[in-house]
Amino acid sequence: MGETPEPSAGRRAEVGRHVRVPKMAELVAAQLRRKIISGQLAEGDSLPGEAVLMDEFAVSRPTLREAFRVLESESLISIRRGARGGARVHTPEGSVAARYAGLVLEHRGTTLKDVYDARTRIETPCAGLLAHRRDENDLARLRTAVLRAQTLVGEPSAFIREHMRFHALVVELAGNQTLAVLNGMVRHIIDQANWSHVDLDAGSPENIRANKRGLRAHERLVELVAARDAAGAEGLWMRHLQEAEDYLLQNREMTTVLDLLD
Repeated sequence: MGETPEPSAGRRAEVGRHVRVPKMAELVAAQLRRKIISGQLAEGDSLPGEAVLMDEFAVSRPTLREAFRVLESESLISIRRGARGGARVHTPEGSVAARYAGLVLEHRGTTLKDVYDARTRIETPCAGLLAHRRDENDLARLRTAVLRAQTLVGEPSAFIREHMRFHALVVELAGNQTLAVLNGMVRHIIDQANWSHVDLDAGSPENIRANKRGLRAHERLVELVAARDAAGAEGLWMRHLQEAEDYLLQNREMTTVLDLLD
């Protein structure tokens, strides 16, 4: 076999021309971002003053402020003006990703059914994971959540709040951080849909029946988790989520994420 010929000088120049050197402000932002993500800077910490940071990074004030704008756009810092102002640190939160995901889904014309189907694919395996790995503290938290909901089944607005918290708790206790973040992005939309539905038919016979069915499903899930029945928990949770989807999507004028969040 012959040797592969080296690229011509013209070809090498063409490839090199597409490499962009990061701006100094981006490099400064990257170093500060790493300190926040790694925990070296905690929630609520104040960054050193501009003069200190300019000396540390050997940059000008405009460059430092550009780096601040990058981090502020990522919700990793907030800037206060005035004598007691400065940059304050904020640790990454799923709500930021959730808001942006909502914008992307709106832009794509995503249907609410599509979002509910994604919720089912995320939550269902979490019910199984929870049954497999649960401990006594997990069971105590689940039972407490069910007890709270039992006292509120006749109060639609308060009940749906507890209902949504229970679903979030199932995913949290499953212990998979990636699924938890993805679920948070979907929940931002699901919660809005739930609230809008409560506004439409709160207290109606159908609403009360749906709430009672949902509560029974939650009670049964706790039993299956306690028994470490992962397959049973997954099967129950998939049926529960499908029933909830059918109920929440019936006779709706809003069919897309854009309709809901506009």
